[in-house]
Amino acid sequence: MTAYAIASLHPTAVLHEEVFQYMERVQATLDPFDGRFLIHGAPERDVKEGEWPASVVLVGFPSMDHARRWYDSADYQELIPLRARHMAGDLQLIDGVAPGYDPATTAAALRAASHGTA
Repeated sequence: MTAYAIASLHPTAVLHEEVFQYMERVQATLDPFDGRFLIHGAPERDVKEGEWPASVVLVGFPSMDHARRWYDSADYQELIPLRARHMAGDLQLIDGVAPGYDPATTAAALRAASHGTA
């Protein structure tokens, strides 16, 4: 099942040279784990609800195992400080949904569980 690395980053007014170095080198850390950028910064967006002051990054991986091995890899761990020293943010690794996922089925299971009929 596809997994994702989702980051919400708050860049400073002036990007530091280390952030550029991070950006130049990060793809090489993704390649061995078949990671690819799906969203990077989202320069054009239309916020429909709430506030979204952060920059969004979404990277897809073939599986959660690939995503975890990428994040824990020595090559990526070496890069993290280049970004983290200059951009506050949050990052999570999360599983996608299986093919054929139906939110109505999830709603039914949650409804049954909330009524004690699971």
